[in-house]
Amino acid sequence: MSLARREFVTGLAAAGVAGLVGFRPEPAAAEPPPETKTVRFTTYPGACIAPQWVADDLLRAEGFGEIQYVPVPDDVPSGVLLGNGRADFSIEAAPVVPVHVEAGVPIVMLAGIHAGCFELFATGGIRTIRDLKGKRVSVPAQGDERHVFVSTMLAHVGLNPRQDVRWDFRPSDKGMELFAEGKVDAFLGFPPDPQELRARKIGRVIVDTLVDRPWSQYFCCVLTTSRGFVRSHPAATKRVVRAILKATQMCAQEPERVSKFLAAKGYEARQEYTVQLLKRLPYGRWREFSPEDTLRFYALRLNEAGLIKASPQKILAEGADWRFLNELKKELKS
Repeated sequence: MSLARREFVTGLAAAGVAGLVGFRPEPAAAEPPPETKTVRFTTYPGACIAPQWVADDLLRAEGFGEIQYVPVPDDVPSGVLLGNGRADFSIEAAPVVPVHVEAGVPIVMLAGIHAGCFELFATGGIRTIRDLKGKRVSVPAQGDERHVFVSTMLAHVGLNPRQDVRWDFRPSDKGMELFAEGKVDAFLGFPPDPQELRARKIGRVIVDTLVDRPWSQYFCCVLTTSRGFVRSHPAATKRVVRAILKATQMCAQEPERVSKFLAAKGYEARQEYTVQLLKRLPYGRWREFSPEDTLRFYALRLNEAGLIKASPQKILAEGADWRFLNELKKELKS
């Protein structure tokens, strides 16, 4: 059954879920109003970013009259759109944030969303990351989040990501089909592609970031903004963070409703896979994992692998702002 966005949020409130996630308008009303009535998010296929779509009415309750979604081309890292002023917020893959910061992109991590959405699939006799030496690995584009993520995994086991694998750069849907046809050896799946690959019994998972250490100990997806936006719009920034964190709780507590909503709005048609994903990912644990540890971990791994030169301390100093998250952890009591 199709659910309009407002019907969806109203339905959750009627069931008591909004109360469980701390949806109380009074604190927001007592704060300064947002400095802008418009907020722009990057958007791309992938059900794991569901909180930013679910948050629409929560954002309106925070005082935003217009919510825009800016499509990200498959060969352009979403953080670039923050840097060039085309978007205000992005749910970004954590490993790529240090790369952006070192490159001078004014990106700032604000909060973690969840861990565990990426899964590395392989075919044939490949059973470990080390077995990828000399193999073809499909990712959408050089320098995008999946390229950086797999490069980090390779470097973590002593392989050189520049020399030891053959990269196949192409859009994700085409890469997945080449993987299914056996024309590439490995594919980093982004939800709900892993759910589909399992349903089709294609390949095997050699890294599951939800359960395999060290990746399972850190956020894979985080909320980011630009340094200029947070500087000019602190009240708006806090209100956006609050709405997104509430929406993550909705995803954790009402996965079936959320999947119907995403399908009805055309965000993700593979509803069965979306439900599996929403039940699988730890959306409700945003306050338990540390985004600071996450940023430090990936900055260190990338530095050790020679993929960035900046120290973790420099990345944290330039690429993070935890003020709003720390305030909201106290405000949004579970």
